[in-house]
This record gives sequence, C-alpha cells and structure tokens, in this order.
Amino acid sequence: MNYTINPMPPQIPQDTLDLLAQVETATLGHWRHFGFLHRSIQPLIPRRRVVGTAVTIAIPGPDSTLLHHLMGMIRPGDFIIVDRLHDDRHACWGGGVTVAAKAAGAAGAVVDGPCTDLEEIVTSDFPMWCLGMSPITTRIYDLGGAINVPVSVGNTAVMPGWAVLADESGVLVLPPEDVRAEAEKAIATQTRGKVREASLRTDGVKLGDLSGASAKVLAKLAAG
Repeated sequence: MNYTINPMPPQIPQDTLDLLAQVETATLGHWRHFGFLHRSIQPLIPRRRVVGTAVTIAIPGPDSTLLHHLMGMIRPGDFIIVDRLHDDRHACWGGGVTVAAKAAGAAGAVVDGPCTDLEEIVTSDFPMWCLGMSPITTRIYDLGGAINVPVSVGNTAVMPGWAVLADESGVLVLPPEDVRAEAEKAIATQTRGKVREASLRTDGVKLGDLSGASAKVLAKLAAG
C-alpha cells in the first residue's frame, strides 16, 4: 500500500465555528438524520463540546506511520478523523500522539477503533472520541495510508474540510455550506426549549400539554 497525501482542506471560518459551538448534537438530532457517527463512538473525557475542521486519515490495522506524520501537518482548529479500515484490535492513538496533537492545536479527534493510555489522554485534557480501549498498539511499519481523502468513520462518510461538532452525546459532521443555517435553527430551538423547561419547573405546566402528546392520547381515547 502506498501513501496518498492530499492538501490540507480550507478551514471553516472561526465565526461559523463559534456559532456551531453553541449547539448540542442532540438538538440537531431532532431533525437531521445524516452525518451522525455511530453511537458506539464515545467520549473519553465527559462534558466536552468541541468544534473544528475535519482532517481525515485512513491507516491500516497494525501501523501508525502516517498518523505520526500527520501530526506535523495539523493546524490549530483541525479535528482529526481517523478511519482504521475496520481494525478494532490495535490502538493507534495513545499518550504520545495525544501530546503531539494538543501541541499542534488540534481541537479534538475521533478514532474509529480503540485508543490506549487513557490516563495520559485525560491528563492532557484532550477531547477524544473512540470505540474504547485496547492494550495492543500499532507500530511504525510503513504500510501506507491516506490523508485528506473521503473516509468512513462510525458508519458515516466524512469528507476533509467538513465541520465537526462533538459532545458527550456523540459526533456530527456537516458540509460547510450547511453549518450556519443548521446552527441558527438549533440555537433558536434550544432557546425555545429553555422557555418550555422554565414553564415545567415553575408554572405547573404538564409536558404532555406542552408537546401536544396528551391531546393526541385523549383524542384517541375519545374515539374509542
């Protein structure tokens, strides 16, 4: 297998990322069906919400040669998306890669496979999503791979240059042209949600009345 290294993608404008950072993935999950990584990909550090520009890499099972090379290409604000090409045995990401990624200014990373060195990842306070942990690590075997190509991570297609939104509920990738409209819609939805929650807490309003669920149930009961 040879190496394919494509140019780094244009980064999502910072003001657009700042807007997206106000959004919960679960809010977008109310209406959006595409772009969510499989729920098996979970955060290693809770209570984090990060955004960034996707930089993609695909590397074969036991090898992390190209991942180490990628650390020298990362820009502040990049979000590293690692396609493990179906390998779930070898941990390509550990303490050393974490330190390098954080020093380069990476916003976070997703690995479609296991990681290792959990304590070092937590101590580095580096936002990391993966499929769990493994003590079996990759090596520098020079087997090839690809940077900034379309990848499949968490059963989801990810393109280099897409926006990434990751929090404790999961990870979402968005084409750049969708980000502002989706973020603005989500922020408005969250604002309405806070008003509704305040009514539930203090006004004695019932959730079924607010959502319309009770009206539907009562209508069905009345119809026999």
